[in-house]
Amino acid sequence: MLKFITFFLITLNASAGDVLVAVAANFTAPMQRIAQEYQLDSGHQVSLSFGSTGSFYTQIKNGAPYEILLSADDEMPLKLERDGLAVIGTRFTYATGRLVLWSKQLGLVDANGEILRSNKFQKIAIANPKLAPYGAAAIEVMTKMGVIKDLTSKLVQGESIGQTYQFVATENARIGFVALSQISFNGQITQGSAWVVPKNYYNAIQQDAILITKGRNNPAAISLLNYMKSDKIKTIIKSYGYDF
Repeated sequence: MLKFITFFLITLNASAGDVLVAVAANFTAPMQRIAQEYQLDSGHQVSLSFGSTGSFYTQIKNGAPYEILLSADDEMPLKLERDGLAVIGTRFTYATGRLVLWSKQLGLVDANGEILRSNKFQKIAIANPKLAPYGAAAIEVMTKMGVIKDLTSKLVQGESIGQTYQFVATENARIGFVALSQISFNGQITQGSAWVVPKNYYNAIQQDAILITKGRNNPAAISLLNYMKSDKIKTIIKSYGYDF
């Protein structure tokens, strides 16, 4: 059975065949599927924790027992290397994320994001830009469009992109910037209405993985990182709307 640990709950002890993985919230759905496939193929057990990349960085610095970080950016893994908390030479880009403006309501968000210039909403959700790269990207988009000053008073911040999605899904915010992977599969938007933000509106969300020093002697951790690079897994990742 696949063991899931959500948000910031941590398994403190793992058996020899286990690997503890900190996963950026935007990568929740694909990583759940990847973990299932990996367990079937390898026999190793995987424990997953989902949350914001910035919070994971702080937890790892404070001794959290994660063995792999699947970051939402390329900055935090590099910082962990420099801090001596990750194994140099193990860092690689496992996905490049896409940002979308989304509403649970059909037909509300138009194909060019012009709703951002309207008065059709009172709240817009974004992830905390200090903790989550998708939040920082949302700020870039609104700044590029020249609407950031008008929208600042309407912003509602989620601790992670997962919480941001919940704000929009529960309609506590009518619209919000979320990850494409949260609302699409095989190239199709699966719920509500959305504007897939053009790539040139924000800096590329390059998502890097890295082996944490606590996992350097764990064959399951090393094996899982290698597994993430396989064509089989790349196909799964692409199906959730990621680039490479």
